[in-house]
Order: sequence, then structure tokens, then C-alpha cells
Amino acid sequence: MENIEALREEVLGEVGKAADLQALEDVRISALGKKGRITGLMKNLGQMDPDQRREFGQTLNAVKDTVAEAIETRKASLEDAALNARLIGERIDVTLPARADETAGRIHPISQTMDEIVSIFGEMGFALAEGPDVEDDFHNFTALNIPPEHPAREMQDTFYLPEQEDGSRLVLRTHTSPVQIRTMQSKTPPIRIIAPGRTYRSDSDMTHTPMFHQVEGLVIDKKTHMGHLKGCLLEFVKTYFELDDVPVRYRPSFFPFTEPSAEMDIGCSRKGGELKIGEGDDWLEILGCGMVHPRVLAACGLDPDEYQGFAFGMGIERIAMLKYGIPDLRTFFDTDLRWLKHYGFVPLDVPNMVRG
Repeated sequence: MENIEALREEVLGEVGKAADLQALEDVRISALGKKGRITGLMKNLGQMDPDQRREFGQTLNAVKDTVAEAIETRKASLEDAALNARLIGERIDVTLPARADETAGRIHPISQTMDEIVSIFGEMGFALAEGPDVEDDFHNFTALNIPPEHPAREMQDTFYLPEQEDGSRLVLRTHTSPVQIRTMQSKTPPIRIIAPGRTYRSDSDMTHTPMFHQVEGLVIDKKTHMGHLKGCLLEFVKTYFELDDVPVRYRPSFFPFTEPSAEMDIGCSRKGGELKIGEGDDWLEILGCGMVHPRVLAACGLDPDEYQGFAFGMGIERIAMLKYGIPDLRTFFDTDLRWLKHYGFVPLDVPNMVRG
């Protein structure tokens, strides 16, 4: 019995001194393995008489359980210590300054211009509205009073999707006007929305790309008239181009979805090959506008004898080029980091409803 107690103290001492998991495993094998010291004593039980075997066996089993429990406790402690050491050794100090060869990203001029437009019209009480890029014939053409023979419906000018089972064909929207239709169908006037987004037309040159961005505005109520439209757009161009005053004029035009319709021009100068907005005796067309056509109102379920309103639309790339001096429309989509570094904007310097 004295030898068993001495063995117990010896093994427990070795467990406590084990400095790592491998050393602890060596202690376990030397004590409890097939040829271990405690295991060897267990094998001697068969040589004893029954009374000695019972007493000796109980004591030996208690020692075995105590040693096994001590090993498991020490193992858990060593595993925790090893994990903590690994976490300390492998951690990344996120407070370190950026490496000198890494530059900050830039906001694309399209995103910047869209944020500016939304902020300006947001201060006038317009809400942001969005719609799907893939549209049906009704929302993209029919509801907007675009007749079947209109050039916009022709295959060479529009991206059509494969024909469906019922013979109809979906289309990549050719303007953001379908957002106006969906809004008038789902909301009760008064309505005041701004709808920026991607549009698609089969055209590509220095001033056209197959995919481009438009923004359209819509106001519907019972009293809005052309004077409100002119005042709204004048305030927009002054704020967008950051000028105290901008000469404007409205030329009669034609759009299927507005009546009367007009093109809005802003005063400019082209002296010396340099374009300057807001001065000079020349003019530059910037957007189309007009009063919403009664047929469009009726197609959306609104009574044209009760409601009226105005709509306008402009190309986002176009006004971005005018404000920021970008000469070629195609460069917007070249994904050239040098171009973006030159024309892009600091990420935190983005217009919003709070900062303006």
C-alpha cells in the first residue's frame, strides 16, 4: 500500500511538471500505457488471494482514476495556454498605418453625380424611386404613349430578350420612364419622385454607349403647371453647377409622353475652345421636359381631368462631363484606375441630405 501511495504522488508530480502536451503524453504512457507502472501493478492482482485482491484492487483503481483526472485537467490547461500563445503570436495590429504603396479608393464620377442630383432634388421634397432594368412592353412603351411604329421599338435600336411563350418580349429599359409609370400605378397623388438608374440602347460612339445612366423627375398633383417645372429646373442647374445665376431657355420640342414638350438650354461660352457654363451668348441643350401627357395619366389609372403634372429627364454622364470637364463618354466605362484617380472623388466627400 505504501508503494502505491508513493507511486501516486510521483506520477501526480510528473503531471504537474509537464511543460507541454508532448511531455504530458509521455507521462500518461509511462503510468497508464500498456507497459505503464500502474498498469503493471494491475496485472499482479491475479497472483493475490481474494481478500488482498479486493482491497489492493480498490486502492489501485482509485489511484488510476486520480491520475487520469489529473492528466485531463493538465491537458486542458496546456491547450488553453497553447491557444493563447498562438493568438498573441498570429494577431494583426489593425491600428497600423496603411502601407505607403497602397492608395485610397475613389468614388466614380457617375456615383458622385447621382448623389449630387438626389441631394439637390431631395432638398426640394423629391423622393427616390427605383425600378427593374428589364421591362415589359407596356411599362417601357405603351403606357408612355409610344406608338408601335416609333423608332425606339425597332430591333436595331433596342435590346430585346428572347420571345416568351405568349409571344411577348421583354426589353432592357431604354429610359427610366417606366419607374414613373410604376409609381403612378402604385401611389395616389400628390407624387414627387426622382428616378436615377441604368438604361440601355443599341448605340456606341464618342457620345453614346450601349449602357448609360439617366435621371428623371415626376410631379403629379392637381395644380402643378409649367411655371413650377421651369422654376424647379432653374434651381437645379444653379445648384448643380454652383452658380448664382444661369441663363436658360425652353425650346418647343416633341416627346410622346409629354404635352407640351420642351428642350431646356443653358447659357454658355465656347470662346477659345473652352466651354464655360453660365456666361456668353451661346446655348447648350441639357435636358428634355414637359407636362405629362393626358394619355399617360389615363394609362396609369389617373383621371387627366383631375390630375396634371410635369416630368423631365437628363443623361447623368452628360451633365457629369459638363461639370467636371470629361471629354469622352466612353472613358466612364474603361475601368482605368489612372482615369479614376484623376476624375474620382474622395470617399468621405460624398454629397448627402445633411452635408448638401
